[in-house]
Amino acid sequence: MALLQIFDPKAKPAPIGIDLGTTHSLVARVVDNRPECLITCDGSPLLPSVVHYMEHGGVLVGSEALRKAALFPKETLISVKRFMGRGADDAETRRLGPYTFVGAEGASNTVRFQVHQRAVTPVEVSAEILRALKTRAEETMRTVGGAVITVPAYFDDAQRQATRDAGRLAGLEVLRLLNEPTAAALAYGLDKGRTKGTFAVYDFGGGTFDITVLVLDDGVFEVRATGGDAQLGGDDIDRALAGTFLSEMNAAEAPSAELIRVALLAARAAKHALTDAEETEVSIAREGGEVWRTTLTRARFEALVAPVVERTGPVVRRALRDAGLKAEALDGVILVGGSTRVPLVRRFVETLFQQTPLADIDPDQVVALGAAIQANLLAGDHDGEEALILDVTPLSLGLETMGGIAEKILPRNTTIPAGRAQVFTTYADNQTGFVVHVVQGERELAADNRSLARFTLKGIPPMPAGAARLEVTFRVDADGLLTVRAHEQTTGVEQSIEVTPSYGLHADDIEKMLLDSFEHAEDDLQVRQLQERIVEAEQVIAATEKALTRDGDLLDEDERAELDGALGALRGAIAQRNKELLKLRTEGLDRASLPLAERRMNRAVRDAMKGHALQEFEEQVKDRPLHPHLVAAPTPDDA
Repeated sequence: MALLQIFDPKAKPAPIGIDLGTTHSLVARVVDNRPECLITCDGSPLLPSVVHYMEHGGVLVGSEALRKAALFPKETLISVKRFMGRGADDAETRRLGPYTFVGAEGASNTVRFQVHQRAVTPVEVSAEILRALKTRAEETMRTVGGAVITVPAYFDDAQRQATRDAGRLAGLEVLRLLNEPTAAALAYGLDKGRTKGTFAVYDFGGGTFDITVLVLDDGVFEVRATGGDAQLGGDDIDRALAGTFLSEMNAAEAPSAELIRVALLAARAAKHALTDAEETEVSIAREGGEVWRTTLTRARFEALVAPVVERTGPVVRRALRDAGLKAEALDGVILVGGSTRVPLVRRFVETLFQQTPLADIDPDQVVALGAAIQANLLAGDHDGEEALILDVTPLSLGLETMGGIAEKILPRNTTIPAGRAQVFTTYADNQTGFVVHVVQGERELAADNRSLARFTLKGIPPMPAGAARLEVTFRVDADGLLTVRAHEQTTGVEQSIEVTPSYGLHADDIEKMLLDSFEHAEDDLQVRQLQERIVEAEQVIAATEKALTRDGDLLDEDERAELDGALGALRGAIAQRNKELLKLRTEGLDRASLPLAERRMNRAVRDAMKGHALQEFEEQVKDRPLHPHLVAAPTPDDA
């Protein structure tokens, strides 16, 4: 006989954990210190991540929406997570589904779907899924507190901000965004009583792939390295199969949106069936009522989708290198995500890591369970020891400095939350502002990295080059969101910005960033050193010309001719862009300008000492700081 749940009206709202997945989403809570997923009336914890927009304004979410997909492919949005943080002009966007896209509003580049007479964004669609999960929780718990929502470890700032915005739009108090692999490790670490060990979390979901290497040490989860592909998952297996079906049907050329959707649904059904069966029947209804049929064996299925699965291999090996570990040094490999149910994937993981992976917690539920544990910890509703989670940044964050150089302030795999400050100075005289250009990536030049944001700090009084001191502080919070603060120390002028670009990195861009950083490391270093010497040479030329304008009379005719010759030689070296020649010519100008520097110093001292005693100057020079060697770009008005 079932027991009735007694509701206490005085009880405070309970926290929840949400796995906002590409294919399915779940909501979980903690009861008696054990996490559990909340189930629907049909007994399943899985809510299909599908939203159908009805003609007269109604919205269906989950299984009801999925049943509309074949008939209304453009109005039924599936796998919307893959659009989170993407740009409307991204070519890959158009390949992800049979949808109609509309132009962005204003300066925004956000993806917008045309459904009937309205346009909706991925944030709004995701909010509908989150709202349905919140309703499910309220039906069970009556009142819902804060929520921890999980995201792929390789989501960038734009994608994380889009997820947080979706939670707020759904009426949730978002306590934290938690990386999915870390959530899975949290569920395993606390649920299974493990206290120490080094683990890899292989998270192959419907739309994303993540690999995380972490160390569990008495309740502390320290992420050593993370990697992944935000556009690789079970959907790609479905697309590979559907493409084969359409080709064999002789319908690969300009198929209708309805036929594409039916083929994708048939591919997903075949994938699920072949998890247990050796073969399955596939049938696809064509326009006009004709039905195409075929028998798909597991062996042929695996041959077709093997290239998709093998794309996870290089990402895994790179994460292990970043962590400084070999596969055999791991204490366990945790499987996460529905795609890890595919027998080919499990065999591939076993070969890759040389050990049988852990899958004793349902890979579909483990992330939601970990999110519920974290929500419970954040809300203080727990007994016993807390868990400390130390995640990392997936890519380096930094600024563009003079010469187009990318100065890394927070290197990739920095433990978060993190904050770091660096001081810059001005390049030109009378510079009244700074352009702060925030970049993300591993290359030495800003142009080769991804631009995150730009903002201008104005209101700086005119000062000589090198006199202003700009302190730039990067802070990445526990959700992985970046805030940049710029503070001019001599005047107190400051500005800050939360970095929320309108669209995110394409997965190929992320992969290319890392591969290029390795492949071009030596070339990038040479280019950076060349740019630094050009900047140094230009500064020396500017300073020398300024000195000549003011005190050129201190040189005789031969000395002036020698100095002018050294200036011309250095300008020629800049034009030739020769690093070694720049070094020689800069040293030559330094030698030629030495008489002028000495005489200027003597003149300045004589002028300053007139009418004063030596003791008056002692306090002024005491503990004076040196200028930093880096320079910030001038504002457009100053350039």
